[in-house]
Amino acid sequence: MDFDRLTLPEAGVPTDADLWLALKSGQTNALGPVYDRHGGLVYGIALKVLGHTQEAEDLTQDIFVKLQSTAYDPQRGSLRTFLAILTRSRAIDRLRSRQVARAAVERLQSIQTMPLAHTPDEALVRTERAQDIQTALAELSESQQKILRLAYYEGLSQSTIAEQLDTPLGTVKTHSRRGLLRLRQILQERWGN
Repeated sequence: MDFDRLTLPEAGVPTDADLWLALKSGQTNALGPVYDRHGGLVYGIALKVLGHTQEAEDLTQDIFVKLQSTAYDPQRGSLRTFLAILTRSRAIDRLRSRQVARAAVERLQSIQTMPLAHTPDEALVRTERAQDIQTALAELSESQQKILRLAYYEGLSQSTIAEQLDTPLGTVKTHSRRGLLRLRQILQERWGN
């Protein structure tokens, strides 16, 4: 299918199915018209579910960047409906990841803010837990370690970390989330929780 012919006035306005087929055949210039038609819908759903403009923008970009590799079938429904369902699903996945990460952070913080031990046994357990956390941190990638240390030992926000490391905020968020999930997994294996 020749996408350029679809955009000529005499050829009429290409349908979503035409644009999808052009995109699937490698004609990346079909992405612009698809975005123009459906970008507002995707962003609106992402913003409603996630509640943060930056996260909604990140998800909108992610949806359209990866659109070519999705399993949309024009025979099963409209592209608009597919994008709406896909966006809602991915936004909910991000919310769940955020909740898992938040729970891991809260557990780490509760361990760090435990009251001073009253007995030698409590002091030993507290020391061992702190050592386990340090050992688990050492198993993460260098960037994950750096971001988590800045966030939880120095109390910096993700925005401040992004500025300090001269790294995109989305990258900081991704490394933080993946690092926390991995840290949680390592500690659960050690502690048997």
